[in-house]
Amino acid sequence: MTTSFYPPQRTLMGPGPSDVNPRVLAALARPTIGHLDPAFIGMMDEVKQMLQYAFKTKSPLTMPISAPGSAGMEACFVNLVEPGDKVIVCQNGVFGGRMKENVERFGATAIMVEDEWGKPVDPAKVEAAFAANTDVKVLAFVHAETSTGVLSDAQTLCQIAQRHDALTIVDTVTSLGGSELDVDGWGIDAVYSGTQKCLSCPPGISPVSFNTRAIEVIEQRASKTPSWFLDQKLVMGYWGGGAKRAYHHTAPVNSLYAFHESLVMLEEEGLENAWARHRHHHHALRDGLEAMGIGFLVEEPYRLPQLNSVFVPEGIDEAQVRQRLLENYSLEIGAGLGALAGKVWRIGLMGAACNKKNVLLCLNALENTLSAMGADINTGKAIAAAEAVYNTN
Repeated sequence: MTTSFYPPQRTLMGPGPSDVNPRVLAALARPTIGHLDPAFIGMMDEVKQMLQYAFKTKSPLTMPISAPGSAGMEACFVNLVEPGDKVIVCQNGVFGGRMKENVERFGATAIMVEDEWGKPVDPAKVEAAFAANTDVKVLAFVHAETSTGVLSDAQTLCQIAQRHDALTIVDTVTSLGGSELDVDGWGIDAVYSGTQKCLSCPPGISPVSFNTRAIEVIEQRASKTPSWFLDQKLVMGYWGGGAKRAYHHTAPVNSLYAFHESLVMLEEEGLENAWARHRHHHHALRDGLEAMGIGFLVEEPYRLPQLNSVFVPEGIDEAQVRQRLLENYSLEIGAGLGALAGKVWRIGLMGAACNKKNVLLCLNALENTLSAMGADINTGKAIAAAEAVYNTN
């Protein structure tokens, strides 16, 4: 007979999901009420307001999609891209490739701007793509590429799109709550994210926001949005303001309790403080890893503090290291993807997992494991290097 499932207690320092704060877990267990209950509708309004704060936008079309981050991506493309449109897609990792898939599946043409994995999107290449294609409708790029840990200059890229009268669709799945993001200030037209990274919430919700320019494009579409569930004109009837809501779908009530709590915690900490916390603990992890002799894939100016891609020491089976970390320390770090598979680990410092205890645990566990496997690393230096950062600050 099958019994109840009780998962092991892990420390999640991979590319996501991240550790969920106990307050957020507790919110999941609150009594389920109807998705049209007046009390729930009041909570929905608070979620919208706090999400506007997190994105730094005043757009009324700011809401959580009742599905993971990939659905947020699809919601942006399916509403703004029509057959025959031209879309410049920047790819410097896995998730730019998924943007290309969306563009082509909706009958549009993807004009690819490709950069080496681990490098940021090159604005000069984007300028050249616009120069060669004067009828581009959308520029799409990943702000924080989870597959490599690189941060691109979203503000500059949005300025380029604006000069060419193109919309922007921006992936902020890994940056929201962890790195500076200013949707209105940078002029981002459509943005999507996820809850399971720096917001320390369980996966399954995708925050999105569309500005006035994007809303006008949605309202003036020549063709019907091919996805009923993700059609923002329909969803707004449920997520719009006021007490009267039109039934669209049964919202994931308890998951939205958790999301609400995570946004409350972000407000309590403050956006700028959250960004600073991620940088602070990244510096400690960085100094510890470098003292050990482990190098980073991404150059310092473009490095994501919350997602650290580091090289596997020569001659070491990276999968075996991850297995030992999980078995001996209940610690999860991530593998490399695509061309980086077997060459790098991805170490996350996201949300609730971004703290001193986890930094020191990771450094100690990695040093002990690699040393036991005969890796060519410096021992006895990593913890001291990290502690020096904490003592200085």
